[in-house]
Amino acid sequence: MAGSFVAVGRGRSRSSLKRNGGADPPLSLAMPTVADLQKTAELEKFLVEASLYEGEEESAKREEVLREIDQIVKEWVKQLTIQKGYGEQMVKEANAVLFTFGSYRLGVHGPAADIDALCIGPSYVKREEDFFVTLHGALSEMEEVTELQPVPDAHVPVMKFKFRGIPIDLLYASVSLPVIPPFQQQWMDLLCSTFYIIQRVDYNFDISQGSVLCDVDEATVRSLNGCRVADQILRLVPNAENFRKTLRCLKYWAQRRGVYSNVTGLLGGVSWALLVARVCQLYPNAVPSMLVSRFFRVFTQWQWPNPVMLCTIENDGNLGLSVWDPRKNPRDRSHVMPIITPAYPCMNSSYNVSTSTLRVIMKQFQFGNKICQEIELNKANWSALFEPFQFFEAYTRYLVVDIVADDDDDLRLWKGWIESRLRQLTLKIERDTKGVLQCHPNPCEYADPSIQCAHCAFYMGLSRKEGMKIRGQKFDIRGTVDEFMHEIGMYTLWKSGMDLAVTHVCKKEIPSYVFEQSCQKPCPPMPICADQEDTEVCTTVSLAGQLKRKYDSVGGADIELCKSVRRASVSPACEETSSQLHDDANFGLTNCSASPHGSEESSVSGNSCAAVGTIGLVDETSIPGCLMPNVENDPTRTILEQTPSESVGEKDERKLEGIESLASSNCTEFMEVAEVVTGTILTENVQFSGDEVI
Repeated sequence: MAGSFVAVGRGRSRSSLKRNGGADPPLSLAMPTVADLQKTAELEKFLVEASLYEGEEESAKREEVLREIDQIVKEWVKQLTIQKGYGEQMVKEANAVLFTFGSYRLGVHGPAADIDALCIGPSYVKREEDFFVTLHGALSEMEEVTELQPVPDAHVPVMKFKFRGIPIDLLYASVSLPVIPPFQQQWMDLLCSTFYIIQRVDYNFDISQGSVLCDVDEATVRSLNGCRVADQILRLVPNAENFRKTLRCLKYWAQRRGVYSNVTGLLGGVSWALLVARVCQLYPNAVPSMLVSRFFRVFTQWQWPNPVMLCTIENDGNLGLSVWDPRKNPRDRSHVMPIITPAYPCMNSSYNVSTSTLRVIMKQFQFGNKICQEIELNKANWSALFEPFQFFEAYTRYLVVDIVADDDDDLRLWKGWIESRLRQLTLKIERDTKGVLQCHPNPCEYADPSIQCAHCAFYMGLSRKEGMKIRGQKFDIRGTVDEFMHEIGMYTLWKSGMDLAVTHVCKKEIPSYVFEQSCQKPCPPMPICADQEDTEVCTTVSLAGQLKRKYDSVGGADIELCKSVRRASVSPACEETSSQLHDDANFGLTNCSASPHGSEESSVSGNSCAAVGTIGLVDETSIPGCLMPNVENDPTRTILEQTPSESVGEKDERKLEGIESLASSNCTEFMEVAEVVTGTILTENVQFSGDEVI
């Protein structure tokens, strides 16, 4: 079984964690009908045909890789113990243990998926000088290891690499123990009809206990929480097998619909697991086809920023770690889509979600709900649910973040840094336009196969907030982009050749290779009148043209890469050239750069990053045909105005008298009203345990 190799601490769950999700009763105990079982069989068949399950050979290879990495970290700790001058007995007892978490631990990983792993070592083996230096050095010398990328400054510090072709994300936690006890790895998973029981033959080191968090820094707490959260999720769901099948299905759906990406401000794997687990708690007897349908039904009606929680929020006064609590933490009040982890210290797994990306996620939930209703009425099949989202048909204007470097290794580092901060560009645009101009980041990256240099690009769709149709309104985001570029330029590992461009393109200027790589086809050209033709003219060259001009070689000569540049402040503002465009659509652009680094000796680098200038969006009601963005009413507003489930004609939904009161019946404590970006946090869904003074 997936994840069965690694050592995983198993202890009794904390007293506040109950299998039914705290005090909340299920919404329905209805058993599946014959039709439900048939639809589940059809869904499972679809997932198998979509190649979402790995074969036995690949599964065995993963387990072998984990065994090898386990031996590597054990030997690494022993060698460090010797180097640090400890005695013979300490060297003999020196140990490290390896845990898995994420999709591999939950049993929902697919072919070519990475393995999230955590190495736990003794107190004297440190992350900065040992894990990211000596272990990194040892891995870099191994033939089995490729694409080694340390990310020490990440929110959760990680070492990324491939081991014999298997992608690994390795974390490290140094706990306050001089010796990590030996761990008996003889444990087995037992699946029953209603409970998921994990039986350990022996355990000397239990990661689920709060004591493991004593005297560690915040980065270590976050590193440990991945494993702790995965284990708690499996404890809290009523049927682990149904949970796994449903989660596998919805992860695939989220990837197809372009809403699976924590780093860009959408939802990551932990958030999807928590959402699915909550629906499993509400419908404990439901089979996967039912759970998928209920998932969309529940979360299209969910009143965000009401938090989603699997259990009560526990506050351990002895450890004193900060937990998600909008009453006490001003930062938590700004979270627009809180999805709370069940392990102490409880955190918001979806803190990256912004107003713009919440709108995108909610729109996709509405799409999923509509298709599931059609499936229940036998008007559609499962393939309709997984139709890919046509990102490049949905908007008329896009921002392009183009990334270049001297070689693939530099590009991997540079791209990782920029991608981790794309969310900040979305937030800055929201801030500087007062939320009127909204961004939809596409989590996919694209590269022009005809350009022989290390490069890639990310796209962001632009749209005006629904209900804000002011003719002639312009958005000057040059300063916003300059601020973003300046922050990107603070990268401590920057090298000559690393460069960045932020430009805008119209829909018709999207290069064809983008559609090919995203499995989408561009819509045919539409006949438009002359003044509308003028509307679509851009003053900047296309992205492909920009790169070709910069990197094309002549007669087989060496490719001209970015010349040496200084890590300096944003280059001086360039002389602006603007095009007066038709009516509402006015884009004034700077042809010159807001590059994160100024040029030392050439204007090539300085001009490589044409900044976006004043943006004026077309009044979308006047756009014909395929130019019309795929945008409906504001989901955050719609969700607050929707009535509960009486609008859904489902026999087992009569108990759903408002998603907003799921936990209200047995709540003993309530949160004070806290102002949030999209409104007020509704207190009914939030429970706190412990002796707290409110």
